[in-house]
Amino acid sequence: MSNVPVAVVTGSNKGIGFAIVRALCKQFPGDVYLTARDPGRGQEAVAKLQEEGLRALFHQLDIDDLQSIRALRDFLKEKYGGLNVLVNNAGIAFKEVHDTTPFAVQAEVTLKTNFFGTRNVCTELLPLVKPYGKVVNVSSMVSSSALGGCSRELQQKFRSDTITEDELVELMTKFVEDTKKSVHEKEGWPNTAYGVSKIGVTVLSRIQARMLNEKRKGDHILLNACCPGWVRTDMAGPKATKSPDEGAETPVYLALLPSDADGPHGQFLSNKTVRTW
Repeated sequence: MSNVPVAVVTGSNKGIGFAIVRALCKQFPGDVYLTARDPGRGQEAVAKLQEEGLRALFHQLDIDDLQSIRALRDFLKEKYGGLNVLVNNAGIAFKEVHDTTPFAVQAEVTLKTNFFGTRNVCTELLPLVKPYGKVVNVSSMVSSSALGGCSRELQQKFRSDTITEDELVELMTKFVEDTKKSVHEKEGWPNTAYGVSKIGVTVLSRIQARMLNEKRKGDHILLNACCPGWVRTDMAGPKATKSPDEGAETPVYLALLPSDADGPHGQFLSNKTVRTW
């Protein structure tokens, strides 16, 4: 078993994920895994970094597929005895204004990956995170604006310091069901599937940080959610204000917090700054 520290970035064959891998290859003192659903695209991305003189390793990962997540889990356990840095970057977005896909379908597909897929990765991989490890869940400022678009009652639930993971899962499931019945607005939800999926990621991060405090206090693991900003990617389009490398700055900052840092933890950050939730 290797004693080399190991970092994993989900959904990292392009865009912000690729930029995060590039930065970690330069700064993280260990093995960095680029992951992608499609092995061909993943290997291509690794080769691109190699041309820049950087060494990333590849492992297949489709966060919508539990078998794929567990295969990565078993690999990390066997080869490294765990994990030091996990960046949950994989996510999808419909072009909500221009996309003609029915909203209920957008809601189901978006939450399946962005919330439920991310949660499954955490369920399988968080127990592997070694002492002084770092976990970064890439959320979005849209989670804040979407929170503002929720009813007072939903806002209270999502801001609660005692909400459980089961309760959060129930709320995310309810959103999808409400969109199918076309009652989501009446039920206090905002009209953005992506926004609600990212509320889920931000709140999940707050819950996970609390659980780490309760169950693994002495392990000094820091877990946070962050917004990379508006980044020029396939997802956000060419008009966005930040380059992928600029978008990677906050996730990388959180992934590389020094081992003696006691925070941030359980926070939501953008531009390396803690934001009020």
